[in-house]
Amino acid sequence: MADLRIELAGIKSPNPFWLASAPPTNTGYQVLRAFEAGWGGAVWKTLGDPIVNVSSRFGGYRVGNQRLMGLNNIELITDRSLEINLKEMAEVKKKFPDRALVASLMVDPVREVWHEIVKQVEAVGVDGLEINFGCPHGMAERGMGAAVGQHPELVRQQTEWIKEVATTPVIVKLTPNITDIRYTARAAREGGADAISMINTINSLIGVDIDTWLPTPHVDGKAAHGGYCGPAVKPIALHMVAECAHDRSIGLPISGIGGIATWQDAVEYMLLGATGVQVCTAVMHHGFRIVEDMIDGLNLYLDERGIQSVGELVGRSVHTLSDWGSLNLNYKVAARIDTETCINCNKCYISCEDASHQCIDRVVDASGKQILQVREDDCVGCNLCSLVCPVDGAIEMIEVSAGKPHMTWGDLQAQR
Repeated sequence: MADLRIELAGIKSPNPFWLASAPPTNTGYQVLRAFEAGWGGAVWKTLGDPIVNVSSRFGGYRVGNQRLMGLNNIELITDRSLEINLKEMAEVKKKFPDRALVASLMVDPVREVWHEIVKQVEAVGVDGLEINFGCPHGMAERGMGAAVGQHPELVRQQTEWIKEVATTPVIVKLTPNITDIRYTARAAREGGADAISMINTINSLIGVDIDTWLPTPHVDGKAAHGGYCGPAVKPIALHMVAECAHDRSIGLPISGIGGIATWQDAVEYMLLGATGVQVCTAVMHHGFRIVEDMIDGLNLYLDERGIQSVGELVGRSVHTLSDWGSLNLNYKVAARIDTETCINCNKCYISCEDASHQCIDRVVDASGKQILQVREDDCVGCNLCSLVCPVDGAIEMIEVSAGKPHMTWGDLQAQR
């Protein structure tokens, strides 16, 4: 089997699958069960001055029969005392010394307060610290979380405060609720961060009950925006991970977070620059044992490709990233429909006719059967037909630009 061990900024783990700081890492009981199931690491639910959480807290976004495509929460940091959390963390680390145990922290933006909690937490033997500069609700109104993470100068300053006393690696967790996450990632590096993790949850309102007219979730008839996570945020998170991995001025290891539910998701994150991944919503949906399939699937994938170590995946796709202006305008693909596989549902025809370039015709073949046929000269290769098709393999996108020279937008402008 391939070697699944990773090392993130000096934090070692037997595999790249960690639990994110969230409800599944709220207690020692939960983290112990997770480690027994096979998780390589866990980031403890954020510690700080205990708060009082509200009821209700979660709202789910459904697409058809698929539950929890997205999850909104208005839960805050730990509501248990620091003493209890530290005691349980020490017990967990003693029983599982080979697993990565990271403490997530969030306190008032005061230098001495940061110094105090860092010393207390490191004294119980954690492997690292994750600094929560991302929480988008509740704590942000108190001057913490995203209230810090949206301002690069505050990220730099408070990271410096933490690094003044920290003896373990410091991971800065970044908020996605910002125009360009690279600015705060650079600030974290300037402050001395050893790694970054992303993304924290996205500002959201999950929906409104059209019968009661109350938002979901609500607390006694009132609602507040929460943090959005789950499979629906994965494309956003992948983009931000890739942006930071591609930026040479950042140059920090990345712990990828956002919509990860399978080993395939983890591979995508690692190819785009993440050293390891953190999982939350999928565990809330399916339980700790999903890690068994993640480990087995990743092992099989690496073995089939002859890859000796999971670390060989990290960043392998980053070089493919570009800006739009560097893309080849002469590259062209066109849709081709396999008439033997096609079930003639006409979804591709309708989509192309109403929302694309009207290049699919309904014709009758030699046997008198009505089929769908693409006029390749008129097809712009938008992919829409293949995306709406309910039958895998019925529509393929085929390159039809062989032999044409590479031409960018800049080349085109120069010609004009």
